[in-house]
Amino acid sequence: MKITRSENLTGIILMTLSMLGFAIADTFIKKLNGAVPVGQLLMLIGAGGGVVFALLAKKQNHRLISPALKNRSVQMRAFGEIIGTIGFVTALTLTTISGVSAILQVTPLIITLGAVLFLREKVGIYRWSAILVGFGGMLLILRPGSEAFDPNMIFAVVGVIGLAIRDLATRTAPRGIPSVVLACYGFTILVPTGAVMMLVTGQMVWPDLGSWALLLGITIFDVLGYFAITLAMRMGDVSVITPYRYTRLLFAIVIGVLIFDEVIDIWMIAGSLIILASGLFTIYREARVGQNSHTK
Repeated sequence: MKITRSENLTGIILMTLSMLGFAIADTFIKKLNGAVPVGQLLMLIGAGGGVVFALLAKKQNHRLISPALKNRSVQMRAFGEIIGTIGFVTALTLTTISGVSAILQVTPLIITLGAVLFLREKVGIYRWSAILVGFGGMLLILRPGSEAFDPNMIFAVVGVIGLAIRDLATRTAPRGIPSVVLACYGFTILVPTGAVMMLVTGQMVWPDLGSWALLLGITIFDVLGYFAITLAMRMGDVSVITPYRYTRLLFAIVIGVLIFDEVIDIWMIAGSLIILASGLFTIYREARVGQNSHTK
């Protein structure tokens, strides 16, 4: 079925709104400023999102307790969700929202690399070059070995690796498992993860009214972002819509400068542009390869 320009435009708008929703949720996490320990934060986010998607799954008559829980890809997806969320939330708590969001944009490149190494997908010299150049952009932002290097940014790198594992596992998960069920699993696994972290660190607080409001905002905008991106990917041409994922970085930079008084230096700008260019080129090449395979 041919996709219309109107459908593509709707998909672009939904994708952009999704990235805005995620950026706002990130802002609320940053605004908490460590008032809620990371383990407890994971528990509360997981519980809120898990309940929402459990109710949606029930409304759509999907079973949550099913053989899908034993599926290796589903379990690997949950593992990636744990690593990704711990790394990303910790990085947002300790360092700049603009820097963390810039590192996050490397995720599609790591997914492409992972698909080659673990899913045996074939990648040509152009996409290999884009991956290497994109990693070079990440190093420009991190600047290891220099005085500007922030060790806390390593948490963002760990988060990116976890999110890539999650997305690669999603590709191999049985197509019969509904998206809302996978989302419910992804959120719910954060509850025991956060509980273990709390037991190990011994940290727990009772949030004040302002913190509860921020926690509610995190849950709402994360869920809305998830819905918007799901609708976007089903609405139009993936190669047209996917590049608008990078609007999240634009939103994060604006938020970082206006709300958190962050300073964006030339290295950050250069590294971000290199990562964006590499990611967009990879999307373009994947679309070309897909078109060529369909015409053969």
